[in-house]
Amino acid sequence: MPQRDPIEAAADGSLDLYDVADWEVRGPLDRLAVAVHASALTLGRVTIVLLAVSILVSQFVLGGLGAITDPVVGTVTVLSVVPAVGLAGYVWRADVTSREPLSLLVATFLLGVLFAGFAAVINAMFAPAAFVFADVVGVEALGLLLFFYVIVGPVEEGVKLLAVRLYAFRDARFDAVVDGAVYGALAGLGFATIENALYITQATGDVGMGVFAAGGSVVTVRALAGPGHVIYSAFAGYYLGLAKFNPDQAGPIVVKGLMIAAFVHATYNAAVSALPSVLATGLGVSPFLAFVGFVIVYDGLFGYVLVRKLRTYRQTYHRARARRSRSFEPDLAEFDPSNRRDRPDSL
Repeated sequence: MPQRDPIEAAADGSLDLYDVADWEVRGPLDRLAVAVHASALTLGRVTIVLLAVSILVSQFVLGGLGAITDPVVGTVTVLSVVPAVGLAGYVWRADVTSREPLSLLVATFLLGVLFAGFAAVINAMFAPAAFVFADVVGVEALGLLLFFYVIVGPVEEGVKLLAVRLYAFRDARFDAVVDGAVYGALAGLGFATIENALYITQATGDVGMGVFAAGGSVVTVRALAGPGHVIYSAFAGYYLGLAKFNPDQAGPIVVKGLMIAAFVHATYNAAVSALPSVLATGLGVSPFLAFVGFVIVYDGLFGYVLVRKLRTYRQTYHRARARRSRSFEPDLAEFDPSNRRDRPDSL
């Protein structure tokens, strides 16, 4: 329960406490304050989106992302996100409450695409600091660990969560905890789509049919990496949904979800950097096959955890509805003819 001023607690609704211990919109100045506050929030959101758009445009103009307009490159990029699309579709289908509106799903996907640029810029800005610190300490591997756990994981999961928080979260149709997982998955899908496009266009540098020879392995790698983004951000989104319906503890709940997503994400990055080569040597297989096996096992494990979480929500939802239905059932015993006291044989 929100804390109340001593005057408000003592008055218990019997006094007019406007501008003393309570507040509501009454006069012109109050309405102006509300309008200014709403305008400031809107301006902030618009500024964030415009900044993200400018980063994306620069990636098209200066970063080679424009090659995505080539039909073959574009088709290959779309194919690379098919596994991620399938996983996001599963999360969407797992929402037992109601189907989310297409407008919010598309908007969240597009914001996930846009906000990926923020992650690229922040990662590039702070990456040198992690490796400089590792050089000072004298432990080279520490640079990668710091980069993954302190920068990449929190930043990338943070911008995907922002894609949900900025728009869908504020909509009244975001009306269940599980909706957070759905929109989180869509934000992750958007992020994975633009990230795949960047990797593929940078790796190939070609257009036309040459992309298959130049970037076939990159496409496979990105197709395997995409579902991870959906899984991580679905976890963070779920806790964002939990926070919406527990406003008194919203901050810690969001942080918990972000920590889970960032840790799983960073652990994937750290492990995939070294473990496949170790597995390849130990098992006598090619490094690429070891990589494929590792990703399938890793994403399969945390995908299963996500499925269990969604299944628990579904089961609890059905139990709650069944209990509610029973609580509203009329007591028919008194209307049962066998229980009536005015039967002749009851005299």
